[in-house]
Amino acid sequence: MNQKGNLIFFCGEMGAGKTTTSKTIAREKNAVLISEDEWLSAHYPNEINSFDDYLAYSSRIKAFVMLHVQSILKTGTDVVIDFPANTINQRGWFKQLCNEIECNHELIYLDLSNEECLLQIAKRRHEHPERAQFDNEAVFYHVTNFFEPPSENEGLKIVQKSSGL
Repeated sequence: MNQKGNLIFFCGEMGAGKTTTSKTIAREKNAVLISEDEWLSAHYPNEINSFDDYLAYSSRIKAFVMLHVQSILKTGTDVVIDFPANTINQRGWFKQLCNEIECNHELIYLDLSNEECLLQIAKRRHEHPERAQFDNEAVFYHVTNFFEPPSENEGLKIVQKSSGL
């Protein structure tokens, strides 16, 4: 039986650096990078105008993404997936993905303060003005209400990083 690839995914508040870190790790590991933002913008261009829209469209692509990622992992190729694992339910989806094909995983938890995240969001808004509708303090605090830090009892391999952006 072939060795399966490893799945690397991320947890952290909005602005913690999940996308930046995912790109770095994918490059370092020569892994396939799969980005939720890219998939959503390709499949639903100009259709995501609110947080509720994001939740609805994100849930629509999950089944296909799961099968696609599992297929890649089965070839022995590592996958870095830039989809949030910020709630117990979201992390359950990643755990199911891995358990179904018995692959190893790593959850990287970017544990930054609200102040650090807000600084990153302001920087991102300046560099990408088209994101200003979502990259702001009000959206940050709204999304943060849903955030659930990971815990060891979830049965995941957690690697915690406190800063370093």
